[in-house]
Amino acid sequence: MDLKTHIRQIPDFPKVGINFFDISTLIKSPLAWKTAVERMAQAVGPWKPDLIAGIDARGFLVASPLALQLGCGQVMVRKKGKLPGRVNRASYGLEYGTDEVEIQHDAVTTGQRVVIVDDLLATGGTILAATKLLREAGANVVGAACLIELSFIQARGKLGMPFHSLVQYESE
Repeated sequence: MDLKTHIRQIPDFPKVGINFFDISTLIKSPLAWKTAVERMAQAVGPWKPDLIAGIDARGFLVASPLALQLGCGQVMVRKKGKLPGRVNRASYGLEYGTDEVEIQHDAVTTGQRVVIVDDLLATGGTILAATKLLREAGANVVGAACLIELSFIQARGKLGMPFHSLVQYESE
């Protein structure tokens, strides 16, 4: 199945000049969504994760069924101010400024094998911030995966870990 046919592109969203890759059309199709989750499980399963770390917000959509498929737990990497209790925080760069992500202080235990997932890899900033947080908490981050990779941005090489994407776009 060609998963690209299930991903809608919306030009000039959220602002002029941005081409938004919308996965709502992918997850709306039971067969396409099932295929995507199964392919993701085949790709990251050999990394033997204990936990799947989903990045807020669309990464949660990928992380939940993937964790179930692999029989492992899930951790939420959330935007600042969204998690209860004590949290650890890391900053990452945006096009104009910075933002922060958090995990709960007890989200992982030392040595747990973690795979980070999100819907899309563009610059890699969010995955790198999540990696920093998880490693500082003692996790062994064994890889990252996304449904979509904007390969023309060339962020894969910045991650410094195994990375898998289901669909790649070579140009804007």
